[in-house]
Amino acid sequence: MQAMWLQGFAGGLGNLGGLALPVLFFIVLYFLMIAPNQRKQKKWQEMLGQLKSGDQVTTNGGIRGTVLSVKDDIVILRVQPDGVKLEFVKSAIAAMTTPDA
Repeated sequence: MQAMWLQGFAGGLGNLGGLALPVLFFIVLYFLMIAPNQRKQKKWQEMLGQLKSGDQVTTNGGIRGTVLSVKDDIVILRVQPDGVKLEFVKSAIAAMTTPDA
């Protein structure tokens, strides 16, 4: 009688053990891939929110320029050497290259 109870208990643990591996895999995946990506995305969104005239930025296409104006989701850049003005969507800004004071 007691052996059957122990056998049933061990079988239940086997099912939990089979479930624990995928759960553990998801937890590791979250901390190695998803959480760092969310932090990076949040930092990038904050950078876009802080753009102002005079900042030097680099676009996703590798174009470097100086911000002339920022409106809603549009950024106007002045690109050297000829001082050409280009209009970009804010999300095309990859990084701010202005050194922090």
